[in-house]
Amino acid sequence: MSYQRLLTLTAASPELLAEADHPHSFDEIEVQSHWFAGHFPREYLSNHGQKITVISPGEWNRGAGPDFLNATIQIDGTRHHGPIELDLDSRNWDLHGHRDSTHFNDVILHVVLSDPAPTYFTRSSDHRDIPRITLPESDLNSALRRPRLAQALARPGLCLRPLADMSEKHLSALLIEAAQHRAQLKATRFQQNARFHSHSQALWESLADALGFSSNRLPMRLLAQRIPIDKLLKHHPDDRPAILFGTAGFLAPDLHESAPPESRQWLEELWTRWWKQRLDYEFPPKRSPAWSTRATRPGNHPQRRLAALAAAASIWPSLRTLALQAPPFTQFSKTLTELSDPFWDHHHTLQSKQTLKPIKLIGKSRLQEFLINTLYPLHLSDWASFSTLRASSPNQKVKRACERLFGSLEKAKPYLKHAWQHQAILQIYQDFCLQDLSDCEDCPFPEQLAQW
Repeated sequence: MSYQRLLTLTAASPELLAEADHPHSFDEIEVQSHWFAGHFPREYLSNHGQKITVISPGEWNRGAGPDFLNATIQIDGTRHHGPIELDLDSRNWDLHGHRDSTHFNDVILHVVLSDPAPTYFTRSSDHRDIPRITLPESDLNSALRRPRLAQALARPGLCLRPLADMSEKHLSALLIEAAQHRAQLKATRFQQNARFHSHSQALWESLADALGFSSNRLPMRLLAQRIPIDKLLKHHPDDRPAILFGTAGFLAPDLHESAPPESRQWLEELWTRWWKQRLDYEFPPKRSPAWSTRATRPGNHPQRRLAALAAAASIWPSLRTLALQAPPFTQFSKTLTELSDPFWDHHHTLQSKQTLKPIKLIGKSRLQEFLINTLYPLHLSDWASFSTLRASSPNQKVKRACERLFGSLEKAKPYLKHAWQHQAILQIYQDFCLQDLSDCEDCPFPEQLAQW
């Protein structure tokens, strides 16, 4: 028995994938972000039966018109270069007025999540038929890492007894394979992004994602996608923070007026630098990242996280090189945690008061999350280094998974010492508990554990 075999044996039958009256809802801009990152398959059949191959997903459009510009695809072997539009529903092409807009006349591909009217044709204002492809829900769920359930009931499941009866040797083997399976999934996603763009860009987006913490992962990743690192590095170092904060929507001409006196000149200069770059980077409000500041500690404020990303950009060539070194990434970690900025060493936000004690831009927990989710999975052959990485305090997801699988956090303590063990428990919880719609009653996982 292997973990992959366990997944195969317990896979839900197709008719149990979801309840018909509770379909998944998708955030269009999040799907667009995964499209840009290359997290979907590259081969499709269009609504006319044409073979579509996605070579390049395009660049984010910051003005009127299609979602992506300068994309490259093949249609039945013939290469086409131009814009791509991505909609939740095929009918949105007409509902949003794209059929009558000249901005959409050059679109080479219409990507949709749902196609309830398969006999409908996507046409431009000059009556040109545009090929349409539908992203399968299985690929959407895989790209968005979306299980069928948001969370299982916070009580012990039926797998409690089989796990308790397993020898320590067999349970450790199960957890190791689950952790390695999770790491391989993360590595695959990174490599998909790197193939479409570059290793440097994939690293840039992954760092932004890690700095986004919980509620601002998507906005941070969107920003990193819309301002590719290679493009940002072409600007003067003093202009880069202004471009990042301006594109994020955090700057305004009168921002300095309500700031503490010691910050006003710095903020005014930041706005001046942004003003010179504004036409090349500003996105309209409907396409701007939706930042969350609810229940956010000062150290986790999105402006401060963005400041950390700007600081990383200031030393990116050396940081990128250090990330290519082998585990345990000592020099990379040291460099990242020593990032400093005269303003942000003493401010939580753009308008906050100055603090007496300096504040670290990137703390231990953010660094560890980046290492666990990005760098270690890319060096999975060096499992010995990954296996020695100590775990931080279990978060709420880990606590819930422990309650479900082991009966309580206390009983799970022997398996919470290392970071890879947390990853293993989360993966098992996601692959089985969050896929079971029967509240354990029909779950095949407990029965299969007996054969491990």
